[in-house]
Amino acid sequence: MKVALVHDYLTQKGGAERVFELLCKRYPNADIFTSLYDRERTIDLGDRTVHTTFLQKIPQASKYFRLLAPFYFPAFRALDLQGYDLIISSCSSFAKAVRKSPQAKHICFCHNVTRFLWDTQTYLREYADYKLFAPVIEPIFDALRQVDLNYAQEPDIYIANSHTVAKRIEKHYGKPAIVINYPIDTNQFIFSETKEKFYLASARLLSYKRMDIIVEAFNWLGWPIYILGDGPERENLASKALENVRFLGHVSDAERSHLMAKASSVIVAALEDYGLVPVEANASGTPVIAYGAGGVLDTQVPGKTGVFFHKQTPDSLQAALLEAQNISWDYAKIRNHAVSQFSETAFFSKVDRAIAQFV
Repeated sequence: MKVALVHDYLTQKGGAERVFELLCKRYPNADIFTSLYDRERTIDLGDRTVHTTFLQKIPQASKYFRLLAPFYFPAFRALDLQGYDLIISSCSSFAKAVRKSPQAKHICFCHNVTRFLWDTQTYLREYADYKLFAPVIEPIFDALRQVDLNYAQEPDIYIANSHTVAKRIEKHYGKPAIVINYPIDTNQFIFSETKEKFYLASARLLSYKRMDIIVEAFNWLGWPIYILGDGPERENLASKALENVRFLGHVSDAERSHLMAKASSVIVAALEDYGLVPVEANASGTPVIAYGAGGVLDTQVPGKTGVFFHKQTPDSLQAALLEAQNISWDYAKIRNHAVSQFSETAFFSKVDRAIAQFV
């Protein structure tokens, strides 16, 4: 069976790229396709050949890849995948559009519907100039939504990373999706029964991550918290934080694993489509205190692996923090839950069963 692996663009290293990296390891003889490839800024694919589109020839394209949105669908349609029996796409937007032969199967690991088209206000609120250009941009987006919907019919099977994403695929594309929660490399996280008196948050410092809630809640409580990550909101957040709130920026993987293992809890205030941070915390034996919506509903067991707060407000987070202090956590069970449910072995066992039904 000849297999093609397709990803939107390999110009960064995030959760979607991590999943694609796993697929590449799982299918070592598959051919790899993407629109743009920047070897220095993305996942390590070793010496494997990566086939790109005509967009690769545009100077600085990998740096300004978001500006090329209208051209990705034609780029993927131009790829010649007629000789493949199985196409596996890893897609948050465009890769689902690839052509296939009539007898081939196309399985799409859909990380989300195309967010800038179907959740435009949320996706673009980071860009201050969006409102100024909205009268020009919106007609283009309206046209792209129809194109996106048309090409969303190409895959034979959708696999979603959470029930939240599966519902969006059904709502916007009219297609059912199999839910298979994405894994982490559990070997990268160390386990500790001994917790120290500090809390941890790890995220890009963007407005939708709602780190402002965390800062305000911990300002009021006075409890120590370390915030990992960087982004455009860092200066604003740091200006409001008291001394007990420390911004550590980017740290090494080893330091991050150590902090995950030793923290009293890991805090997540964003509405995440799936979210790997809560699973990483659990793999360290650490409970999670999270906004109770989105992907955490798939990964957390209230009172066993974490506590939910149900409003994105400092008061609601504070109440959850106080609730968590009254729970006798079984750190070994928290770790075992993550390993049994979200390891790579568990993931591919489910993936293999899903593919076997259709190929």
